[in-house]
Amino acid sequence: MIHAIVLDIEGTTGSISFVHEVLFPYARARLADFIRHHGDDPAVREQLRAVRELADEPDAQQSRLIEILEEWMKADRKATPLKALQGMIWEEGYRQGDFTGHVYPDAVACMEFWHRMGIALYIYSSGSVKAQKLLFAHSDVGDLTSLLTGYFDTTTGPKKESESYRRIAAHLALSGRDILFLSDTLAELDAAAAANFHTVQLVREKDMAIGDHPVATGFDAVRLPEK
Repeated sequence: MIHAIVLDIEGTTGSISFVHEVLFPYARARLADFIRHHGDDPAVREQLRAVRELADEPDAQQSRLIEILEEWMKADRKATPLKALQGMIWEEGYRQGDFTGHVYPDAVACMEFWHRMGIALYIYSSGSVKAQKLLFAHSDVGDLTSLLTGYFDTTTGPKKESESYRRIAAHLALSGRDILFLSDTLAELDAAAAANFHTVQLVREKDMAIGDHPVATGFDAVRLPEK
């Protein structure tokens, strides 16, 4: 039987619109002020150093760093330091009650059921681990972090590369055939399948491209594969 289930967030456990219509605009509107006020904080300073390195602009001043980050946000670039800084901004929003993390009811019910079955549940998202934990700790239905065993982000590797899933399997000390990956994105599912993961594509939106993976319209339609 499956020993671990790895879950995507956008379009899988929660709506794409929450990320693009709530979280991203919230971070975009506050990014410049956040860096100006917290640029000397050690955690922020470390991410700004990473921005300089990734942008190949070692002498970039604060104003230029803000420009780079805003450009990356506009392009929806999956840059690790950007995701880390967004997570810091979202932390303030969650703690102030400006919003709660959207999680589909069917996802909550199945996560609770699988957890009771003894299956370890993990999140793999392009958002930082910090942002992932905040979303599930401050979800619409309360704190769901007790259901989750661990989290993976872009520090593990790009979600569309099979080597990233091999690293996850190695970290979990499991064969890919022991792991089920759920996502709405074909390129991610293809990469996971290339690492021998079982896969299910979540098709929650109309007119989505369908691949060669088992399909489910919600978590309650997911059938756990047998080896």
